[in-house]
Amino acid sequence: MDESTSSAAYDYGLRTPVQRKPDKQPEQLQSQLLEDNCEYSDRFIPSRTASNLESGFSLLSENTRRPNSSASDAGRDENSAAYTQLLRSELLGIRSAPADRSEDTRIRSPESKNLFQFYPSVREGTARDAFSLSPVLFQSSNLFNTPRKAPRKIAKVPFKVLDAPQLQDDFYLNLVDWSSTNVLSVGLSNCVYLWSACTSRVTKLCDLGPDDTVTSVSWTQRGAHLAVGTNKGETQIWDVAACKKLRTMAGHRGRVGTMAWNGFVLSTGSRDHNILHRDVRQAQPYMSRLIGHRQEVCGLKWSFDEQQLASGGNDNMLYIWSLRSTEPVLKFNDHQAAVKAIAWSPHQHGLLASGGGTADRCIRFWNTVNNTALSCIDTGSQVCNLVWSKNLNEIVSTHGYSLNQIILWKYPSMTKVTTLTGHTYRVLYLAISPDGQTVVTGAGDETLRFWNVFPGTKSRSGSGLSSAMLPLGRTIR
Repeated sequence: MDESTSSAAYDYGLRTPVQRKPDKQPEQLQSQLLEDNCEYSDRFIPSRTASNLESGFSLLSENTRRPNSSASDAGRDENSAAYTQLLRSELLGIRSAPADRSEDTRIRSPESKNLFQFYPSVREGTARDAFSLSPVLFQSSNLFNTPRKAPRKIAKVPFKVLDAPQLQDDFYLNLVDWSSTNVLSVGLSNCVYLWSACTSRVTKLCDLGPDDTVTSVSWTQRGAHLAVGTNKGETQIWDVAACKKLRTMAGHRGRVGTMAWNGFVLSTGSRDHNILHRDVRQAQPYMSRLIGHRQEVCGLKWSFDEQQLASGGNDNMLYIWSLRSTEPVLKFNDHQAAVKAIAWSPHQHGLLASGGGTADRCIRFWNTVNNTALSCIDTGSQVCNLVWSKNLNEIVSTHGYSLNQIILWKYPSMTKVTTLTGHTYRVLYLAISPDGQTVVTGAGDETLRFWNVFPGTKSRSGSGLSSAMLPLGRTIR
C-alpha cells in the first residue's frame, strides 16, 4: 500500500477518516500559503458558538410530564422544564417562544440543517455580561423576574359623606382633627362634637355659648385630651372620657386659629400675630411667647422628633423655631400668599412641605437641616392643607379657589397619583386616620367626606367607618 494512504489519519474536528496527500516542497507550500492567505495548525478545535442549538432543543419534548404521574413526579417535571428553559436561554442567548407558538416558528434558521457549525460567531450581549460573576446571563435573569403588581385602585368617590351644619368657611381656622384612638373631633359653630369611628357613637363635648365660637381643635398624641381654641382667644383643655373641662388658659388677644402638641407642651397661634408655648402641667397660662409673624398665625406643626416647630402666617412667611428659642432659627419668604398648609415628612428627617394661598398656589419643599429650598410645584389653585402618608412616600393636598380638589402626589417626583373631587366649596379641613388608610376632608359646603387613598391592612375592622351622623346633621352616604 502506498505510504500516503498506509495510515488512516483522523481530523479531530470532523471525526472522519481522510487520506494524506504527498507532502509538497517547501517553496510550493510557502507560495500556497501566501496565495490562500490562511493559517494552518496541527489540530482543529471546533467552535459551537454559532451552532443552531435551538433546532436541537426543538427535538426535545416540551411536555415531559408522564401520564398518571404522582405529585412528586410533577414537581420534578416542573423543575426539569425550568432547567431546560434556562439551558436554552444560556446556550442560544434568547428566551423561549410562548407556548402558543409552533415548534417551527421557534427555529430562527430553518434553512440551516446542521446542528453544529464549525465557524466562530459573535453573540449579542451587554456590557454587564462581561463583568458579571453570576453564571446566569443578564438576558436570562428576566426569566426569574416577578410580575409587576397591578396599579393601586383609588375610588374616585368618598365611601362616606356626613352632613356637618355650620362648619365655617374660613381659611384661617382648623376645625377637624383625628385622634390616635380613632375619634374624630369637629368644631361646629360654638360646639365641639366627637365621632368614634369604631362605634359610630357621636358625643357632644362642649358648648361655648352664644357669645363664642370654636376656631380650632387639636388632640394630644395619646388621644385622651382635646385642646379647643376659641374666638375670644382662650385655650381650653378637655378630658374626653369624662367630658369635663380641665382648665382654661388665656394669653392671646385674638382668636386661636391653630394649635400643635409636643408632649405636655401645647403651642397656640393667634390673630394677634403671636405663638405661645404652654406647659399644661404648670399653673402659668404660658411659659414663652414667640414674636415674629406680622399677621395672623394660621399654621403650626411640630416635627416628628419634637425638636422643631414650623409656623405659617398670613404675612406669607414660614418660620422654623426650636423648643428652647424665642427667635426663629430659619426664615423662608418664597411664598406669595398666606401659609396655612404645613406637613413634616415621617420618612425623612428635616423634610418639610408648605403650601401657599390663592396668590401663590405652590407646594414647596424645604430641608431644615441645612436650610435649603428643595423643589416647588405650581398646583394651579389655593393650597389649604397638606398631610403626609404614614406608610408611603406620598402626600395629600387639598385646594380651594378655584378647583376645590383633593390631590394625591408621589414624592419626590410630584407626579399626580389621583385627583378627587366632590366638594363644592374650598376644602379647608383635612385629617388622616390613625391607621394611615383614610383621609377626611371638610369644606364650606358643610359636609365631611371620607376617602380611601392609601393601601390598607388585611383587616379594616379597626377603622369602624360604618354609617353614622353628627348631631344636627344627616348621613348623606
